Amino acid sequence: MPDLTPLQWLLAVVAAMGIGFSKSGFAGVGLFHVIVFAMLLGARESTGALLPMLVIGDISAVFFFRQHARWDYIRRLLLPAAIGILVGWWLMGRLDDRMFKPLIGGIVLSLAVLQLARMWRGDWFEHIPHARWFAWTIGLLAGLSTMLANAAGPIVAIYLLAVSLPKYEFVGTTAWFFLIVNLSKLPISASLGLIHPDTLAMDAALAPAIVLGMVIGRWLVHRINQRWFDTLLLVFALVAGLRLMGII
Repeated sequence: MPDLTPLQWLLAVVAAMGIGFSKSGFAGVGLFHVIVFAMLLGARESTGALLPMLVIGDISAVFFFRQHARWDYIRRLLLPAAIGILVGWWLMGRLDDRMFKPLIGGIVLSLAVLQLARMWRGDWFEHIPHARWFAWTIGLLAGLSTMLANAAGPIVAIYLLAVSLPKYEFVGTTAWFFLIVNLSKLPISASLGLIHPDTLAMDAALAPAIVLGMVIGRWLVHRINQRWFDTLLLVFALVAGLRLMGII
């Protein structure tokens, strides 16, 4: 178990609740737990500590929203995401984290601006989100960013927002996609020495907070209309992109 102060444990509990909340559909919020655990444990060590917690959040999301998944979109993203994960595995230890995060931030911002343009002028880039090359680009970026920084949530969120998935299908699709992706990352992270008994003990201690965050997020998803849901996703994605770039 990591040696944390009471204040640090409180931060960890809040961040764990943020994992569950983000898995309920508010993907951009997920950057909060990435930042907190990187601060508490260090950037590299935190990726291994976070992964089992993300799996717990994914399982909770699948339990609540499994019937709403769109498997056609999941299949489009899985193969390129797998390639991106393998490339990210190869880059682990070779790429400076301080260089990669601004790159992810710039990608998230670019995708968010593209979606804002489409919402303002529906005829602009009308066919891009449904193009095969766009799905492959998003999948590769998601695989890279999830392996190197656990920061793929906003990228996948913008893609599913661009293809106009309703909120329940959005949550069900992201739940299954990230459960598959994060389960596939477990043996890779273990082979890199990022998952070990200390981090697993912390993950077990924080599991109830993850489930509580999911319950709160699910309550909110049921009570927010589609327009506000889409708007919040874009705002969270913009904030996440700016934070990754170090602007805020």
